Amino acid sequence: MSFGSFSAQADSGVRMSGPMADINVTPMVDVMLVLLVIFMLAAPMLVPSIRLELPQTGAQPVPQPAASLHIAIDAQGKIFFEQQLTDPVMLERQLATAARQPVAPEIQLRADKATRYETIAQVMAVAQKLGLGKIAFVTDPADAQAAHP
Repeated sequence: MSFGSFSAQADSGVRMSGPMADINVTPMVDVMLVLLVIFMLAAPMLVPSIRLELPQTGAQPVPQPAASLHIAIDAQGKIFFEQQLTDPVMLERQLATAARQPVAPEIQLRADKATRYETIAQVMAVAQKLGLGKIAFVTDPADAQAAHP
């Protein structure tokens, strides 16, 4: 059943045979407009933010911490810098290069429990001599040792 047509035949009163072949897009447009309104109302709620007007100060921004340096010493006293075998002279050069960064990196020191303390103390002395005073000793938690006998 056809309700109307824009053709000249419909205006002249000539009856068309067959059904109307046009697609009615009105329901689709209605649904799209409703979805658009819903998304426009819901979008601001999806972004969690608090509006603040921060005061202006003359303080300098806090420097971001530099990446940590990883030094490992095995039971035989071999030194590994960033998982690469190195000797004490080369380690000093690598630490000197790291000490020239704008923010001094932290050293994470891993040493086997059978390592001589002398080797650990020498690495620490080199780092402190170059101005790298932040040294963290990395250990395993007690419950991890029980899991791996």
